[in-house]
Amino acid sequence: MEYAGIGGIIILALNIWAIISILGSGASTGGKVLWTLLVLVLPVVGFIIWLVAGPRSRQSLA
Repeated sequence: MEYAGIGGIIILALNIWAIISILGSGASTGGKVLWTLLVLVLPVVGFIIWLVAGPRSRQSLA
């Protein structure tokens, strides 16, 4: 698939946000690597899967 124009920029921004969130999560190192690879290899599908089932950030709700 090829993404061009504003759609490609939006997908890139969402994937960068997902990767930053993955790296800041409490998941194990192996889990972080697998989630990051999923988002990189399958940009749209990987992002949606991460959004639904991915590791959450370490932020507390205080």
